[in-house]
Amino acid sequence: MAAPSIPNLLSSRATGRPGGRGGRGRRQPPPSTGPSPDAAIQGTDTDAAVSRLSAVDQGYLEDPYARYFVTGPPTRRLPIINRGTYMRTRALDAMINAFLSHNGSSLKQVISLGAGTDTRPLHMLQRPGAQNLVYHEIDFETTCRRKLAITQSSPGLCRIFKDIIIHQGGSWSAEPPQGGEYHCHAFDLRNISKAMTQLPSHVRSDVPTLLLSECCLCYLTQRDSETVLHFFSSKIDSIAALLYEPMPLHDAFGDMMVSNLEARHIHMPSLQAYRDHHGQLARLRDSGFDSLGYATIGNTWNEWVDSKERERVDGLEGLDEVEEWNLLAAHYVVVWGARGGAAFGPLQKFWAMGTNP
Repeated sequence: MAAPSIPNLLSSRATGRPGGRGGRGRRQPPPSTGPSPDAAIQGTDTDAAVSRLSAVDQGYLEDPYARYFVTGPPTRRLPIINRGTYMRTRALDAMINAFLSHNGSSLKQVISLGAGTDTRPLHMLQRPGAQNLVYHEIDFETTCRRKLAITQSSPGLCRIFKDIIIHQGGSWSAEPPQGGEYHCHAFDLRNISKAMTQLPSHVRSDVPTLLLSECCLCYLTQRDSETVLHFFSSKIDSIAALLYEPMPLHDAFGDMMVSNLEARHIHMPSLQAYRDHHGQLARLRDSGFDSLGYATIGNTWNEWVDSKERERVDGLEGLDEVEEWNLLAAHYVVVWGARGGAAFGPLQKFWAMGTNP
């Protein structure tokens, strides 16, 4: 359940209203012949990988591993999508790095929910201090097996994920050459309350932990997403959470965003419950997190990226759809919270944008 590419919302300028009526009555949609809900969710990982490679090829990001997870020739995304991929990656990396650096040189843990074929652990497990990092990814069995197959067939990845141990049910582990641990857990998060009473194997409860959800919890029902957050927060004392999700708000642009996702058979059952920052912050607060904060992708572009870097990005392709970018960037949000000593460090400008409800 990886983050999908930012959907093409430029059609929001089309004539007519989403869900409007035609003729004398509302036409009933034909029976769905699209993919199953789980297949559609898993397909967003392909979208994310293609978008990541496009952003790399156009100079937005540096990621030598992006090509491994894309089949066939690369696809160039629209500039607005490339910028969105860049900003999502940069914002999350900034917060993750802040968490890791603030919590000292002792052992730390990252648990990435619905990670898909994310390349982030490939980078993090080779950086200085990687020997003090335990990195977990949780996703569908199909996705975990695919990531393992790609790793085993790619010499460049085999050098990073050495000494692979394959577990039952599609899970696997590896010991990176710089030290530390990597674990890929094949598990359906929707079953966490029924299938698990304890943390998954190798997940520590005694170290500062970051729970990362990059467009994952939004695919669960409100009850299931809250259950996942409660499960981990109730078992790990020093824990922080970092979420990246669409935020449709109460406007026509948000309605079009949801409509475009549904046209791709992508449904986010809890989207209405967390359609603005108040709902997002309340979910973390109710799950036991405090020190809450949030920033829209628009905030992160304007405030977290210095003027020199913004000038560099502006010069890569040019962006004619400035108004559309501002709308789009206002409808995606980074939300965070921490508890029990875990923190994101002295990033006062980040916190200044947040709201403690």
